Amino acid sequence: MQLPKTVENEPRAKDLACDLASRAQPLWKGGELLVPRAELTPALKAALTSAFSAGQIVRGLEEAQSALAAEERGLQNVDRKTGVARGQRVSRLLVLADDGAERFYRNVEGLVRRHEPRVLALRLSADERTLGNLLFGPDQVARLLLVKHKTSVSAVLLALVAR
Repeated sequence: MQLPKTVENEPRAKDLACDLASRAQPLWKGGELLVPRAELTPALKAALTSAFSAGQIVRGLEEAQSALAAEERGLQNVDRKTGVARGQRVSRLLVLADDGAERFYRNVEGLVRRHEPRVLALRLSADERTLGNLLFGPDQVARLLLVKHKTSVSAVLLALVAR
């Protein structure tokens, strides 16, 4: 996994890729995709809130699927026109609540597989209500968030190693 350059160039994130890999588990009982788990720390909450304020969060699986598909079409057009292959770095992040059904996680696994390597999933130790309340207000739920800009993705990833 190649993390964004901003993250790789940050000294405190030197071992982040290894740390993420060491905390990875299958999304569901029969899943093959290993997804890192993380605590919803104050630093991570701040990074997600900042991304939301900047308009860099898409809420929900269907909306994330649509956004990623549209981006993929655009990237393919650019690749065709320029004749230059794009990089293989993570540039989008799926942030998952920890209380989804198996079917939900199977769908997420398929989504990540379709958009690898630019999409990385991260499963939080928080339920959908906690995640929803953080960004969308009281009594709101969010089972999946797509962080859709590399600057915000980098900030969220760096929040995992905040001291």
